[in-house]
Amino acid sequence: MENKIKADNELLKDLCIQYDLSLEKMLNLLETVKEYQFKDRRTGVYEALKEIIKSDLKITTNEV
Repeated sequence: MENKIKADNELLKDLCIQYDLSLEKMLNLLETVKEYQFKDRRTGVYEALKEIIKSDLKITTNEV
């Protein structure tokens, strides 16, 4: 099981590099989806995801 997790993490890392995505942001997005996964109502999941994405855009915009 641990080898599977390591392989999955490496694959995610490689994909983030390939598509020029922040691994930290991707992990944050995945964790947010996981938090909402087993709730009876997932009200707010899209707003939470939007906020994570917007925070990434704000950082990128401020750096330019």
